[in-house]
Amino acid sequence: MQKFFYYCIALSISITVSAQNSGYWQQHVDYVMDIDMDVKTYQYKGKQTLTYTNNSPDVLEKVYFHLYNNAFQPGSDMDIRLQNIKDPDGRMVVKSGTKENPIVTSRISQLQPDEIGFIKVSTLTQNGASVPYSVDGTILEVVLNEGIAPGAKAVFDMEFTGQVPEQIRRSGRNNKEGVALSMTQWYPKLAEYDFEGWHTHSYIGREFHGVWGNFDVTLHIDKDYIVGGSGYLQNADEIGYGYEAEGVKVKRKRGKKLSWHFVAPNVHDFTWAADPKFKHDVLETDSGTTLHFLYKKSLEKEFRKNWEALPEKTEVLLTYFNTHIGAYPYKQYSVIQGGDGGMEYAMCTLITGERKFGSLVGVVAHEMAHSWFQFVLASNESKHPWMDEGFTTYISTLAENEVLEEGKENPLEGSYQGYFTLQGYGIEEPLTTQADAYHYNYAYGIASYSKGAIFLAQLGYVIGKENIEKTLLKYYEDFKFKHPTPNDIKRTAEKVSGIELDWYMNYWTQTLHTIDYAVTVVNGTEVQLNRIGGMPMPIDVQVEYMDGSVEDVYIPLTMMRGEKPTKAKQLEDWSWVAPTYTFSTEKDIKKVSIDVSLQMADIDRSNNVWPAAE
Repeated sequence: MQKFFYYCIALSISITVSAQNSGYWQQHVDYVMDIDMDVKTYQYKGKQTLTYTNNSPDVLEKVYFHLYNNAFQPGSDMDIRLQNIKDPDGRMVVKSGTKENPIVTSRISQLQPDEIGFIKVSTLTQNGASVPYSVDGTILEVVLNEGIAPGAKAVFDMEFTGQVPEQIRRSGRNNKEGVALSMTQWYPKLAEYDFEGWHTHSYIGREFHGVWGNFDVTLHIDKDYIVGGSGYLQNADEIGYGYEAEGVKVKRKRGKKLSWHFVAPNVHDFTWAADPKFKHDVLETDSGTTLHFLYKKSLEKEFRKNWEALPEKTEVLLTYFNTHIGAYPYKQYSVIQGGDGGMEYAMCTLITGERKFGSLVGVVAHEMAHSWFQFVLASNESKHPWMDEGFTTYISTLAENEVLEEGKENPLEGSYQGYFTLQGYGIEEPLTTQADAYHYNYAYGIASYSKGAIFLAQLGYVIGKENIEKTLLKYYEDFKFKHPTPNDIKRTAEKVSGIELDWYMNYWTQTLHTIDYAVTVVNGTEVQLNRIGGMPMPIDVQVEYMDGSVEDVYIPLTMMRGEKPTKAKQLEDWSWVAPTYTFSTEKDIKKVSIDVSLQMADIDRSNNVWPAAE
C-alpha cells in the first residue's frame, strides 16, 4: 500500500510538471493532521502542518482557509440565506403553523452553544513565525509575513479546536438514523487559487472547490468506535482492527482511545465517519479496488438485508464506470451510512441507509459516479455545478438502467421532464449562475442535475452516440487530476467529432433560449419546418410514406461545420438565421416526425408530428 501511496505522490508531481510545460498550472498542498476527538462533548483538538506549493506564476501575499463548521451558527450566512430563500431545504428548517399560514424556521437559528459547529484557530505560523490572521464567518484570511514566490513552498503550522454541530446539512452528529459522527468539511481547508484567482465563497450549503494534495491524518477516538472514510488505514494490525466475521470479535488494544492513521494520496478533501455500532463488510473486486461498507448493526432487518446485498451491485457499478468513463485510480472506495441523504467525498460517500433496495443502489450509483466527475476530474462545483451534478446524473442514470435491469428505452427522460417542468414555472436561470446564487433551490436542482445531464445526452444527439462515448473517455483521460472548465469538455467533443460546438455551449449553458421546432406544412411531397425557439439545432426527421415505407432524414446546422455519423439521408444545412426550412421527397407523405429519439429538449413536442395527434 505504501508503494501505491508514493506512486500517487509521484503522479501528482508529474501532472503538475507536465501541466506547467503546457501552460496549465495548479496548486499543491500536503496536510499532516493529528486529531483528538472527544465523543462525549463532540469537540476535537487538532494540529495541522500544511505544506503549500505555489505552482502559479504569481507571488501570493495572502492565503485563505475555509472553516466550514462555522456556518452552523445562528446569524451565519448559511442561516440568513436559509431564512430568505423562497424554497428552503426541508432538512434545514422546522415547519409549524397552519397550511394557510405556515411558519418556517431555520434549524440553525435554534442551535444552542453546545449544539453549534465551529472551528477556532488558536495558533498559526508561517515557516515557524507567527502570522496575522482574521476570521470572517467561514473564511480565515492570512496576511503572509513574506510572499510565496512562484515555485516556492510555505509551511503553515496550526492548532485549532472544533465542535461537531447537530446534523443540519451534510456534516454533523447524531443524524436522523443515529450515526454518531459524519465528519465532512470538518478541518481548516486551504482555499483554491487558480487562473481565476482565489475562490473564497462563504459556505452557504452547496458545492466545493479544493486543492489537490496528499493527506496524512491520525485520529484519536474512543476505542469502541469504528471509523471509515477517505484514505488507506496504515495501522490496522496495531489497533486490532480487522474484517471480523459475523459474531467474531477482534481483540482491541487496551486504553480509552485508539489512534487511527490514514493516508490519502492525490485527493482534494478528507472525510471520515464513526459510530460504535458500525458493521464493516468488505469486497475485493476483480478490478483491484477494495470496496468497504459501513452501516449500523441496529438497522431493521429489511434495510440490513439491502446493505448485505449492496456489495455485488456496487462492484457492477464500479465496472460500468471504469468502462464508460475510465479506470478508477484508487485502490479503495467506501460506502458509509451517515450524513443527511447522499454526498460524495474523496474515496467514499456518506448516504442515509434506511432505504428500499432500488433507492439504495440508486444513491450509491450517483454518489459513486461523483468519484470520477468530481473527485478525479474536479471541476469547480461552486461555479459550474452542472458539470459535476449533471454529468454524474447522466452516467449514473445509464448505469442504473443497466445494473437494475430497468430496460428503459430513454433512461434520461426524467431529466428532460424535470427541465420541461422548470420551463413551465418560468423561474429558470442560466447554467452560468453560481451554485448558491439561484433564487430557488428547485431551479438550482433542475439546472444542475437535469439540464446538466441533458447537456451530455443532447450532445450525443448532435455529434452521434459513438462520439459522445469517445468524448467521455477522452475527457477523463485528458483532464483527470486537473480542474477542467466548460471549454475543456467542449473542445474534447470537438476534437473527437470534428464538429464545431461553440454555439451549443453558448446557447445551452449561457442563455435561456429554448428549443422548439415544428412541422408546419406538408403538401404532397413537400415539407416545411419552422424554428420557433431561440436555440438552433440539427434536425432528425422521420418520414413515413403512403406506401408504408419509412425514411430517415438528417438536416445539419450550418455553424456545426460538420455532420454526425448517420445512416439517414443527409440534406442541405439549415442556417440559424432562417426561421423556416423546406425539403421535398419523391413519394407522397403520410406522416412526418421530428426527433423520434426524444433526445432533443424540444419544449413543445406537440408540434413535432404531422398530422397532429387529436
